Amino acid sequence: MRVLVTRPQRQGERTARRLRERGHEAVMMPLSGPVHDAAAMAALAQTTAPIAITSAEAIRALSDQAASLAPHLRRPLYAVGNATAEAAIAAGFVTVKAASGDGGDLAELIAAETTGTVTYLAGRPRAETFEKRAAEVGLKLTTVECYRMEQIAPGSDAREVLQHSPPDAILLYSRETAIALFGLFNPLPEWLTTARILCLSEAVAAAVPAGLQKNLRIAAMPDEQSLLSLL
Repeated sequence: MRVLVTRPQRQGERTARRLRERGHEAVMMPLSGPVHDAAAMAALAQTTAPIAITSAEAIRALSDQAASLAPHLRRPLYAVGNATAEAAIAAGFVTVKAASGDGGDLAELIAAETTGTVTYLAGRPRAETFEKRAAEVGLKLTTVECYRMEQIAPGSDAREVLQHSPPDAILLYSRETAIALFGLFNPLPEWLTTARILCLSEAVAAAVPAGLQKNLRIAAMPDEQSLLSLL
């Protein structure tokens, strides 16, 4: 199966390898890329609170300043999903706990274990799931934006490739990426109306145009393994 991968280049390459291992052909078309904020480390240094992350990109942003990160590696760190937790462990964090599910599950896990303020290393833009549930359960957050995702507009050559050799399926990992993808095409080309659209979560699926809902599938859990199982 020919599969369109819209993730940022680094994560997309990992996804492409997994697709090839499953016998699929990966078509790379990154629609966004991360920009790290060096000021985030200074903000982190002003607190000794536990750390929360909802994306491995937050760890990559901190790893840009590995020497400055060392004093914080023994702080408890809470993450959404095993992949994000594994990135934290690989960076050297000693005490890491992962919540299955989404940001709401992460907020509940942390609230059950601490009553203090937690430092949330966030990106922009981001889903509000974690912060909304944290407010509901009384979890106090200090939010530090350590990276932002900037849109990448693919060239006409990339779109022509899709027109001549259309994908059978499209992987969508974020709401912003879904909006960017469908914003590229007006009107929608025929290949886009027939491809299977596989979404990481209901929040991502909500950004898919109504006319394409018949081709849409949502992962049972918001992780890549569940998403790829839809192929």
